[in-house]
Amino acid sequence: MKELRFLNKFFLKYKWRLLLGLIITAIATMFRIVVPAKIGDSMDAVQKQFNGEITREALKAELLENILLILGAALLSAFFTFLMRQTIIVVSRYIEFDLKNVVFQHYERLSLSFYKKNRTGDLMSRISEDVSKVRMYAGPALMYSTTTVTLFIVAISYMVYTAPLLTLYAVAPLPILSISIYKLSIAIHKRSTVVQQYLSRLTTFTQESFSGISVIKAYGIEGRTNLDFEALAEGSKDKNIDLTKVQALFFPLMILLIGLSNLLVIYVGGNQFIAGKIDFGTIVEFLIYVNMLTWPVAIVGWVSSMVQQAEASQKRINEFLEVQPEIINTATESTSIRGHIAFSNVNFTYQDTNIQALKNVSFTVGPGETLAIIGNTGSGKSTILELIARLYDVETGSYMMDGSAARDLNLEDLRDSIGYVPQDAFLFSDTIRNNILFGRKEATEEEVIQAAKDAAVHANIIGFNKGYDTILGERGITLSGGQKQRVSIARAIIKDPKILLLDDCLSAVDTETEEEILKNLERITKDKTTIIVSHRVSSAKNATKIIVLENGEIIQQGTHTELINRKGYYKELYNKQLQEKEI
Repeated sequence: MKELRFLNKFFLKYKWRLLLGLIITAIATMFRIVVPAKIGDSMDAVQKQFNGEITREALKAELLENILLILGAALLSAFFTFLMRQTIIVVSRYIEFDLKNVVFQHYERLSLSFYKKNRTGDLMSRISEDVSKVRMYAGPALMYSTTTVTLFIVAISYMVYTAPLLTLYAVAPLPILSISIYKLSIAIHKRSTVVQQYLSRLTTFTQESFSGISVIKAYGIEGRTNLDFEALAEGSKDKNIDLTKVQALFFPLMILLIGLSNLLVIYVGGNQFIAGKIDFGTIVEFLIYVNMLTWPVAIVGWVSSMVQQAEASQKRINEFLEVQPEIINTATESTSIRGHIAFSNVNFTYQDTNIQALKNVSFTVGPGETLAIIGNTGSGKSTILELIARLYDVETGSYMMDGSAARDLNLEDLRDSIGYVPQDAFLFSDTIRNNILFGRKEATEEEVIQAAKDAAVHANIIGFNKGYDTILGERGITLSGGQKQRVSIARAIIKDPKILLLDDCLSAVDTETEEEILKNLERITKDKTTIIVSHRVSSAKNATKIIVLENGEIIQQGTHTELINRKGYYKELYNKQLQEKEI
């Protein structure tokens, strides 16, 4: 259970609730023990009346008293059992809530490279299915374990006090059960781990299939995708069956051993009764106790299974919780960001692909200036923006912000000062209004509309039936590519950032709309640091500075006027796009 030690801090957090639950559990168990004892007393009273030792009236009075005590004990046991569930099970829900928050917050802290190495479905499985398995350990397993231990201590103590020899025979099969449970638990642990891994793969496959359903339909590969899913589901089914086969041994084994205990009680107890060593009521009591212990003994197997599954799930959770973010916030105090960016001989290589994206890149840009970055696909344009936002750290060279190393700045302040429009515009499955407000939650309705107008998307939005209250599909699938880009731009504009990073975010809009947006951006970014990544010269021509990248290196830099009068990539691109526009 070493992996489950991670939960100890949560148990300490709710220790008083748990302690109260444990006390209530003990009280509920004590009341349960009263029932067999009073039934035994009633049987002895019947025997005494049969033997003529007491009168019929005395028997009726004693039976009535015992019935009232049994009823009262049963009601009190039920009441305290209810309170027990209200404490321990509720605590398990609190722990589930806390654990999900811990996992999610850790996910948020992890670097971008982590998400390139791990699939979304696997991440979802660990925060949902695995956490649910762990909750079963923190709640039902703990509750039933407490009930079992308390019942065993109280019941067996009373049984030993009443008839030591009979108790020894009654509990003789239990060590065999303990050894069997130990062996079975090892097998369950191994198979539970495999089952959770298959569940993660299934979740990943279905999540990717639903996200890419348009591609699946467009290529007409529904049949092939279904076959892949069936193969994965078949493997998952087989592993679950393997686990169930082991789990299925618990209850038959327990029923066998409890039945053996009953036979021993009847045989040994009958002989002792004949010898006059115990009363007839004691045999009845012991039979009730043995059968009362049947469920707790069965629970031992169930709890063992739950613990093993929780151990496997917590191990999977801990694997990610132990991953340390590559990008660390080293500054504890708030940092004021003005927006003066300086790259000096920056080199960067993606670790997952070993591709060197940037080679000795140097440039400066400050507030009120616009830097345009032009280049072919894979030339390193987007990498520069990711480094500025510290989604990655530079490998060698230096990245300075306002004269200080970017690593030394408060990471939250740095990113809060940036408005970033990625190349692949991502929108949430929410209203258009809330997607824009994602940039600044407290913005007014007028500011939302103005941001949409500046992004040249307001006219499109009011054309929808529900306008700004239109609910978007997953990843904004309801909108066209150009509309998604413009809503993303509106989201960045409304944030009013010190630094605006635009990563080829006008590629899906027509030239007229592009001109309108660029004109609005020129007005909005007068005092901001703006960096525009584009394949189009039209997006770069009004920039203060332009750099041209090829294979991660700067091959040209200057203003639009300077570059079109100089032979090279920029002039060739300008002439080519000019001809396309004329055609």
